[in-house]
Amino acid sequence: MTFTDKHEVLKEFFGHGQFRAGQEELIDAILQGQDVLGIMPTGAGKSLCYQVPALMLAGITIVVSPLISLMKDQVSSLVQSGVPCAYLNSSLTAPQYAKALQNAAAGRYKVIYAAPERLCTQGFLELCAKVRVSMVTVDEAHCVSQWGQDFRPSYMRIPEFLSRLGYRPIVSAFTATATAAVKNDIIRMLSLQSPVVKTTGFDRQNLYFGVMQPKSKYKALREIILRNKDKSGIIYCATRKHTERICEKLCADGILCTRYHAGLSDEERIKNQDDFIFDRKPVIAATNAFGMGIDKSNVSFVVHYDMPKNIESYYQEAGRAGRDGSEAECILLYSPGDVRTNEFLIENSNENADLDPQTAAMLRQRDMKRLELMRDYALHEGCLREYILNYFGEQTDSEGCGKCSNCEGKYTEQDITIESQKILSCIYRLYQRRLRFGMTVIAQVLTGAENDKIERFGLKTLTTYGIMKDETQVRIRAIIRHLQVKGFIAVDEHSALTLTERSAPVLRGEQKVTMRLREEKRPSKAPTGVLVDTDLFGRLRNVRTELAKTMGVPPYIICSDQSLRDMCSKLPESPSELTAVSGFGKVKAERYGEHFIAVIKDYLSEGEGAKYKYISTEHFTSLYDAVVPNAGKLKPLDEAVTVRRFCDDILSQLGLNIKTGTLSNAVNEWLVSENYLCRRENGRLHTTILSEGAGLSAQSHISERGTHYFNIVIDPQGQEFLIMNLEDILKGK
Repeated sequence: MTFTDKHEVLKEFFGHGQFRAGQEELIDAILQGQDVLGIMPTGAGKSLCYQVPALMLAGITIVVSPLISLMKDQVSSLVQSGVPCAYLNSSLTAPQYAKALQNAAAGRYKVIYAAPERLCTQGFLELCAKVRVSMVTVDEAHCVSQWGQDFRPSYMRIPEFLSRLGYRPIVSAFTATATAAVKNDIIRMLSLQSPVVKTTGFDRQNLYFGVMQPKSKYKALREIILRNKDKSGIIYCATRKHTERICEKLCADGILCTRYHAGLSDEERIKNQDDFIFDRKPVIAATNAFGMGIDKSNVSFVVHYDMPKNIESYYQEAGRAGRDGSEAECILLYSPGDVRTNEFLIENSNENADLDPQTAAMLRQRDMKRLELMRDYALHEGCLREYILNYFGEQTDSEGCGKCSNCEGKYTEQDITIESQKILSCIYRLYQRRLRFGMTVIAQVLTGAENDKIERFGLKTLTTYGIMKDETQVRIRAIIRHLQVKGFIAVDEHSALTLTERSAPVLRGEQKVTMRLREEKRPSKAPTGVLVDTDLFGRLRNVRTELAKTMGVPPYIICSDQSLRDMCSKLPESPSELTAVSGFGKVKAERYGEHFIAVIKDYLSEGEGAKYKYISTEHFTSLYDAVVPNAGKLKPLDEAVTVRRFCDDILSQLGLNIKTGTLSNAVNEWLVSENYLCRRENGRLHTTILSEGAGLSAQSHISERGTHYFNIVIDPQGQEFLIMNLEDILKGK
């Protein structure tokens, strides 16, 4: 079974009509026999970059994967899509392993997933001598680098395996996060030959990033979980003790939660992981031992109860939210004690016991520097998304992303020319002494810090020593990063700061430097969700759950939440129409189509209006687009109600999951602008001489405490009047 059309493969097996950014370029390179390195964020579709060509190349593709759970997920998903494949790892019994080798030798698989430890075993090498290995794919390729956040010595066997094949297949490598040093390490360690390197960008637009410094972390966590009721989420903790305590407290509060850490027995870890991925328990508290092998697509939130040790780990763990493209939130709950905890963990780490003392010390020093940058993220006053992207080498200088806790407040442009001159002058004075340092030492010099390095290099004698003693080192580092983004400072290969040609005008006072600073900060909030008819979505989700139970796989292996939403939008009534739904290829449509289609047909038969209930966010960009096209189907209530109640009923009729206040505010604004209502100094709405004609009146009430107050209500004729004017009411909304 070999295909010649990549688009045919994409549609028939994976149910997608077009490739995402970067995928086609990498696939074409592989099909032309070139090595590739793909650096693509979680959810960007790395797997398709090697799975599509695997079905088109003549031989088999071996995928080296670090975790058993990751292999199981990938193989289960491929099998459900009709791709013949298998995995070879320690989870198989001896007879199962022998049978898998036999099937592979007989050419029954196009893709074989293998643990790196298996590559150089006699049985695996004998298999490779019997079949043609067209490509070796290294998944989670950062594991090959000692400078990556998940270095695994077993990955060092990959070059040996390639050398023992007797010929060189195409080698493709993929990772979600890699700094420039790690990228170069991957190319060198795997001996990639003139590889096509594609970095699609690290930005995940569907993720909301937030940092909170709450008085009570647990209270903040509980609020996040409750506002994501019935949704799946991961809570990352730094220690096993925290993991246990958080899980116990959440369970005591009636929240379905399980736990995962290395101190549990294998049996309990497997059971707890299954409870989470099969949606029996939607929330899991875990250490960083959890998640790398989990391909669960419907995680709606990731909370870091404790700050992780580095940006790489944070972004990889946070990136487990919203894998299906749905809106999701990633919240870090920070406290200064997190730094001390991580310093202790770094100092006492023995993850790589085989390292020589000198290398181990070098890695600890590296980890301490990364921890410092992670702390700076937690205390950062600018755009959090920009900070992350800059860290991974994507130089952006936006006016705020609008989807992080730091971009929700008001900002002002502040003149930082004097501070910039002091920083640039410090770098220049060091250069005069033939010294170069990174931002940490520069900040220490400017604030007048005292430590061994300051003494050893005689930095107290610099004219710039202590000239910014009233500033924090965190603030100075933030300004340094801003100057770097603006091109006033460069960073060499040793992370030392150097001046650029653009520095001179600033030092001479000929150019002003400004930086955006936040005036006020609003609390972190959940992102706006996709608008969905919750009734139909719930029915389809129940079908998926039953199918998953029957097949013995997690629900997201059958299809993602995003596929269910697309199904709600397109309302397919035949298997051929179902293939137009994202994620449904020919095999899945034939295998599961009748079950979903039956539910959709029942839904549509319940009433003519039912088919108009769902409006997907794909179809509009504003409140106007959501409501106005279907306004002709709306009916007023048969009694006088408040404007809020009227708006709530409109949204209910349309099946829109939008906060009522969004629409009611627009209605009230219009009524005031047309003088049907007026607003007094206290902000309350009152009737006018025109109110009666619009069906509006003030209804008197007395509260339980005896307080007299009025409610503005609108009768059925007034409601009809508003429905007729929705187009004018919602213009620009």
